[in-house]
Amino acid sequence: MKGKSKEAKGKNDPPHFLLFTFYFCLLLQITVMAIKRIGILVGGGPAPGTNGVIAAAAIGAIKAGCTPIGFHDGFEWLAERYTDEQHELTVEEVSRIHLDGGASLGASRTDITSDPQSLENAIAALRKLDIEAMVTVGGDDLVRSTVAIERETGGAIKAVQVPKSIDNDLWLPLPVTTLGYETARHVGVEMVKNLMEDARTTGRWYLGVTMGRPTGHLTLGIGKAVSATCTIIPEEFGREIISLSDICDIVEGAIIKRRAMGRSHGVVLMAEALVEHFNPAEVAELQDVDRDAQGNIRVTEIDLGRKVKNEVQLRLERRGIKVTIVDKTIGYELRCAPPIPYDAEYARDLGYAAINYLVKGGGGAMITIQDGEFHAIPFSEVADPLTGRGRLRPVDVDTESYQVARDYMVRLGAKDFADETWVARLAEAAGLSTSEFVSRFEKFA
Repeated sequence: MKGKSKEAKGKNDPPHFLLFTFYFCLLLQITVMAIKRIGILVGGGPAPGTNGVIAAAAIGAIKAGCTPIGFHDGFEWLAERYTDEQHELTVEEVSRIHLDGGASLGASRTDITSDPQSLENAIAALRKLDIEAMVTVGGDDLVRSTVAIERETGGAIKAVQVPKSIDNDLWLPLPVTTLGYETARHVGVEMVKNLMEDARTTGRWYLGVTMGRPTGHLTLGIGKAVSATCTIIPEEFGREIISLSDICDIVEGAIIKRRAMGRSHGVVLMAEALVEHFNPAEVAELQDVDRDAQGNIRVTEIDLGRKVKNEVQLRLERRGIKVTIVDKTIGYELRCAPPIPYDAEYARDLGYAAINYLVKGGGGAMITIQDGEFHAIPFSEVADPLTGRGRLRPVDVDTESYQVARDYMVRLGAKDFADETWVARLAEAAGLSTSEFVSRFEKFA
């Protein structure tokens, strides 16, 4: 047989109404599966540009035919199964908030994975509110909760996260920064620039302790851009335990070197993250210091600036050297600053990309913009397999970029011990004999 007869073909071919029914059902299924309600919340501390993400995500959701629901204070109320701490976001409400500092929805560090009941409560509340997708905005602490939402619902609630942190410590492909970092650095530079001028005018030293844990990105970024006298970050030590004495040695050495250069003033920036590496036996406060919701040491309670100032002043005064040192914390002023244009634009890109990814069926990823293009990084690559938190990206001290920063700092190094005349001058500035100076600071040689 060459083929079926026309009559046989007609009997086996599906009638037109069956084809129509099939495609109608398929279209109906797609319609039913479309996301209708998208939740938006902010976790962690404030960061410039957060409102831009909220605005872009809300407007993007509305344009896609979805209803954006803004949750107040991160996961705090969801963890209690409250369903009234939220509201529907409108274009009128969010259209002009993108240049505002802070977070219009509030934020919290509540971790819903900290206990099974909190997680159960949060998922029950989201289901009651018919939330089908979530956009979270936060850093490494928030990753664990965001992942848990999608995992525990079997993907019924899709979840993505926008990387937000002034610390710039969340694992992302270089040179991608976290939202808020560039604005925080910009504001920090302006503050330190004023301190540098005050130091020059009054002939004093400032010790600035810069917010950012557990890495030194923000401190180094500010210090390098403003050309501070010296910047100290935990990554440069290359070890888990850092001695307070070692930090004091660096600061004392910088003061001595500036004195030898005929300068009686300067600004040293220290990362508050240094405190997390101290030996509890050396710093008594670490024994009973308060910790946040994720178990991190509240580093602001360890007065690093005061400790270093008192020790360095005491050392110099014992040798008859009078130096005025002022400690200054550079932190909370950076977090709620209005975003600079870079972060304002970056926030809109991230918010749009998050919604676009969700409405196309995506989920379980960190939203990034790389080379002007949207890329979703699966949480399996972002999350630490041991803790579930976001993987961290420390400062790479082996890069040429870091070396440039070090070369422009004023601090003792190997070159300072190569010339006997210069060593003698340094010793005089330190109030020590040449042999005493070499013995005291030869570890920098």
